[in-house]
Amino acid sequence: MKIIGLLRHAKSDWDDMSTRDFDRGLNDRGRKGAALIGDYIRNHGIKWDVMVASPAERVKRTIASAFPEAEPIYDSRLYLASSETIMEVIAEHAGDAKAILVIGHNPGLQEVLFDLVSPQNENELFDQAAAKFPTASYAVFECDIDDWSQLKKGCGKLEHFARPRDLDPELGPEY
Repeated sequence: MKIIGLLRHAKSDWDDMSTRDFDRGLNDRGRKGAALIGDYIRNHGIKWDVMVASPAERVKRTIASAFPEAEPIYDSRLYLASSETIMEVIAEHAGDAKAILVIGHNPGLQEVLFDLVSPQNENELFDQAAAKFPTASYAVFECDIDDWSQLKKGCGKLEHFARPRDLDPELGPEY
């Protein structure tokens, strides 16, 4: 059994429209959401053997707020990556780890959800994450594999899903 965690970067800052997408940081809600979900993840009980992340500024700032002492592996392929690329990066960086946390972007992270979970393993958590995988969402999959080289579509089950709004209603959608 192997464990994959997915964390989408926190809410990005759109105040300066001249900033390149890659260089955009976090807004106030994003910083609050990142810190909150980081506390939650650290207390969730999974020891992440490997943390791999997109090098985009909003991901770096999410990590700085959520995991101040972390030393992730930054992989440029994770910037706006497809599910297929994310799975390749996982298999490449996981080594002999039991658990890997990937921090990146949508739509790729949500596509991983659709690819990892077979229809017979869909559950209420899957339905929530499939409907919307908002910023700073955290998902944990158990994969029925012994080695990362066996990572393939349909091998996982979504065991945990949390959003900042689940932890603090003030971080919910703005209407």
